[in-house]
Amino acid sequence: MLELPPPVCLVIILIPTLRRLQAKMEPLKSASRLDLQDTGSDLSEQIKAATLEVHERAENTQLMICFQKGQITRTQYKVLLCSLYEIYTSLEEAMDRNSSHPAVAPIYFPQELDRTEALERDLEVFLGPQWRSRLIVPAATHRYAQRLRQIGKERPELLVAHAYTRYLGDLSGGQVLGKLAQKAMRLDSADGLSFFSFPGVSSANRFKQLYRSRMNSIELSAQQRTDVLREAVDAFHFNIQVFDDLQKMLTMTSASEEKPKERAERVTSLMSPVQLTLGLCVGLLTVGIGLYNY
Repeated sequence: MLELPPPVCLVIILIPTLRRLQAKMEPLKSASRLDLQDTGSDLSEQIKAATLEVHERAENTQLMICFQKGQITRTQYKVLLCSLYEIYTSLEEAMDRNSSHPAVAPIYFPQELDRTEALERDLEVFLGPQWRSRLIVPAATHRYAQRLRQIGKERPELLVAHAYTRYLGDLSGGQVLGKLAQKAMRLDSADGLSFFSFPGVSSANRFKQLYRSRMNSIELSAQQRTDVLREAVDAFHFNIQVFDDLQKMLTMTSASEEKPKERAERVTSLMSPVQLTLGLCVGLLTVGIGLYNY
């Protein structure tokens, strides 16, 4: 079971100061200053160009570096699964609701791409049958999921940006990351790694070509296209914030686990030789009485 600090402590520690909150929101605002028009005619190429820098930043977060180096721990993987579950359930509910929308229908592939059921299987492996009551996610994950629900209701065409960045990223690195995770966590089988498997996709490369072709066929106005590109940049910023918050949770958990050990060591070091001798004598006397009575 995943052990974390009490909820009150989490709230107190995770409440950002005004300066930190402004720093987090600044990258989202910077998307509006990007030149998003001089990146080619295909929407997929435009998204790739517009997100090049922020994509690299997302890959260099501490949590993802651990993953890429094959150093992911079970605790890291558990908290990551919890956040991925909330993100994908929000995304896929929005996609299902808007499956006939002109901007969503061309890239709607639930049988091939949906991750919700795979994540449910993985969570049951690592958290047990009662995994739903053990889900813990940081504030950044809630913000990301809320954004997906919002645009699903108000601006369905913006779902294109999130679906593209998430699903094609999963298809591109899924198998490699799955093997790294299995080796790092010393798993005997692929149980708990369903998220990285796409049984409905026979060839990842061919499917990505099909997906890009379908996405490039979506008809968008000039303003809608610009908004989709900005949303794609924001999608990576949301991911960076999730990774950073998860790492803070893990750091706090490690610190809380160390404190009892440190206190025990301090108590032991403060005990005088006389106290230790007295304790030993009492212990021997107790054992002796027990043996006599037996």
